[in-house]
Order: sequence, then structure tokens, then C-alpha cells
Amino acid sequence: MMTGAQLRAARALLGIDQKTLAGMAGVSVPTVQRMEASGGTVRGVIESLTRIVDALDRAGVELIGEGVASAGGGRGVRLKAWAVSPAPGDGAADGRD
Repeated sequence: MMTGAQLRAARALLGIDQKTLAGMAGVSVPTVQRMEASGGTVRGVIESLTRIVDALDRAGVELIGEGVASAGGGRGVRLKAWAVSPAPGDGAADGRD
């Protein structure tokens, strides 16, 4: 399962905008926008989800599920399970004040 945050992070790692991802996947920009706006697991038409995941895979992005180890090498980021989204400048998630 992919989350909206994973999708935004995947785009950021590739340095592409929503329009570019939509073109790579053959879906509409509003589809990408809706998926990225999801608070949790992305929901939508299975074909659209599959197209997005396949496009990201072709571009070199590995989506890592909760509790799953990454089988591939390369650089990336992963959100720790306990992490929360602090207010800007709060520093609560990394211990800074």
C-alpha cells in the first residue's frame, strides 16, 4: 500500500512535478493530486494506482511498505514509525527545541 506522503516523497526524490508524473504514468494531474492529498493509504482506481507505481518503478523508485525491508540498494529516505509531523520550527520529531 502506498501513502500520499510516500507519493510526494517519491516525486521529490526524482525531482519531478505532478504533471511530469502524470505523464509518465498516463493518468491525469487531478488523479495525482488526489492521491497525494490522501491522509493515509492512497485509494483510487486500481489501474491508476498500478500505473503510478509502475512509472515510479521504471524511474528507479522503490516504494517500501510498513515493516518491509528494502531489497535493493541505492539512496533513499524512510519515515520512522514513531515520527510525527511537528509544526514548522518545532523540532519535536528530531529532539531539537
